[in-house]
Amino acid sequence: MPDSQPQEPGRHGRAGANDETGGLVLSGARLADGRTVDVRVTGGRIEAVGTAGSLADTDSRARGTRVDLGGYLLLPAPAEPHAHHDSALTADVDGPPSLEPVDVQRRTTQAALLQLGHGATAIRTHVRIGDVTGLRSLQAVLGARRALRGLTELRVVAVPRQLTGAAGADGLAMLRDALRMGVDVVGGCPDLDPDPSGHAEAVLELAAEHGRAVDLHTDAPDPARLARLAAMAGGLRPHVTIGPCCGLARLPHDVAAHLAGRLATSGVSVVTLPQGGCVLDGSTGQPDTGGWVPLRLLRAAGVHVAAGSGALRDAANPVGRGDPLEAAFLLASRAEAGPEDAYAAVSADARRALGLPPVRVEAGFPAELLAVRGQTVPGVLSLGYSRVVLHRGRVVARTSAVREFCDAADAAGLDLPRQAQG
Repeated sequence: MPDSQPQEPGRHGRAGANDETGGLVLSGARLADGRTVDVRVTGGRIEAVGTAGSLADTDSRARGTRVDLGGYLLLPAPAEPHAHHDSALTADVDGPPSLEPVDVQRRTTQAALLQLGHGATAIRTHVRIGDVTGLRSLQAVLGARRALRGLTELRVVAVPRQLTGAAGADGLAMLRDALRMGVDVVGGCPDLDPDPSGHAEAVLELAAEHGRAVDLHTDAPDPARLARLAAMAGGLRPHVTIGPCCGLARLPHDVAAHLAGRLATSGVSVVTLPQGGCVLDGSTGQPDTGGWVPLRLLRAAGVHVAAGSGALRDAANPVGRGDPLEAAFLLASRAEAGPEDAYAAVSADARRALGLPPVRVEAGFPAELLAVRGQTVPGVLSLGYSRVVLHRGRVVARTSAVREFCDAADAAGLDLPRQAQG
């Protein structure tokens, strides 16, 4: 069984090695198109891509900063478009999870580092504001964001419960305070407000006023409501994301197809969560496991769809892994997308949903990269344990896995391997 633990990356590099002394060369990496290349990184960007050996052997600036990626597939790094790190890693806690700021900050930091080890160099996490916590949890998550700067890009969404009526006045004031504190995205949860349309309108207006993106957390249980939301969001295109929208999976095909057209026209991004639900249903207190969006149908209509992880070992999903490659594996294994398109859902499409610049393994692009031991995209989605992660041009995490076997009783002469490598 694989035993994964942080390891130092390569014989000539270390986790956290930077390129300030003249560059980092990734040597012998395989690309998704089958080429084996060297990649030189400087200043947080890809400076050059050449045939294997052309950069590592001839460029004097690479001396001492070479990372051997022989046997690894080099890909654009994933991004996490929908996380809940303030409640992560609490599934084994007896009783309600602690809401003390020090505990929230610790959980957020640990969850972000866990996902960074999987390869996600950018993360958007939702944080509930109001109720008994007020802005304390948000303040703790913002503290984690500061502490993680340089390791991963943590973007924070403030999510109030209610924004309409007399009870919503406090929520609206708190959301304004959250913007002053420096949240990246204006969030909302229309499903929890007595006036869902009014809730969404308040979020959209506040986001337009402050020039921020919008991320609406909704199950999309009502087709008419979702259509209204899409129409309202059109004015802020393409800076509106909605998810997990698992109610779409429960609709008749013709209704879902009509809604797909409305969503495509509005220009919103939809985030699906193949690894499981991420919110507790307000009436039953049970995890929301209603399914994920029909990705093929939405993409055929022109909707931009990304995939995220959702809950990470909390009450909504006690076994959540927060692994983008698992999300892509599930999309591919259920025939919602081919392996390459499934990986794009957690990488290129997820970055687009977050408003991040595109990444390709080509000169001039940001050095946000993930190397996974394996030869092909299908191969690393099925069994990609060993990984090297680059953020802003430096190695920030590495995980190595080794599988070993004992001797077989009747294996004489068969020359069975004692160790299986990726």
